[in-house]
Amino acid sequence: MEVEHATLLATQRTAATLGRHHAVWHLAWNLDTFHYWRGHLRDALAAWQAALDAAAHLPDPATRIHTHRRLGRACSRLGLHEQATGHLQRALDLAMSHHDTAEQAHTHRALALAWAQRGDDRQAMDHARHSLDLHRTLDDPMWEADALNAVGWYAARLGELDTARDHCHAALALHRNRQNLNGEANTLDSLGYIAHRADDHRQALDHYRQALTLFRTLGNASQVADTLDRMGHPHAALGHHEQAREVWREALELYREQGREVDTERVQRQLDDLDDTGADRQ
Repeated sequence: MEVEHATLLATQRTAATLGRHHAVWHLAWNLDTFHYWRGHLRDALAAWQAALDAAAHLPDPATRIHTHRRLGRACSRLGLHEQATGHLQRALDLAMSHHDTAEQAHTHRALALAWAQRGDDRQAMDHARHSLDLHRTLDDPMWEADALNAVGWYAARLGELDTARDHCHAALALHRNRQNLNGEANTLDSLGYIAHRADDHRQALDHYRQALTLFRTLGNASQVADTLDRMGHPHAALGHHEQAREVWREALELYREQGREVDTERVQRQLDDLDDTGADRQ
């Protein structure tokens, strides 16, 4: 994928020019995980915008639902909040009209992320709970585990730490049973955040280190950056200023490479604040 990325993007543009609508859509879909894990967020946005144009020419309504959901997620990751919620709400409306329970469940989880990025964790939690309820009717343990982790994450952000811990431990067991390493890493990251919120900073670091090892093994650079970012906070709380500086500098470099401007600015402020503490003299 790394070697052929530019070629695949050019192939999608050529397919669009030639009216090869199935090819346009499938290239967006097959590139999606790579784009997310490597932090190619603007490429993901362009690919799904092309896929949405193609989906208008395809007969399966599920294709249009899926495309609006993925395009909404791509917008959300870039901070395009109005566009994100617009596409995601369109996906949800279509999924409900076509009685597509799986797409409803996935879209509620995407809406949870979108609302959290807009600063509304309560709205995010409502969508995460809807997603979990729907996934439980589908008898798919892997997706149920992702939804459990999402509820746990938003519960932690709301300060409901017992609820958060219970849901994330249930998610971790399901992911490990299914040997879903990315899901396991995501849940360990959540448990790290929960432990940090509970002032158990050493436990938080242990969870974050386990998550980081898995994300690096998988090549998920986007999540590596996020975990490094979060990892700096328990280090700072424990007075490990040099370790905090080290992980934040690596996160900053990755965010810059991935074009994540809001995250870059936030981590730079964290580093500046750390320097202002006079940590170099401690």
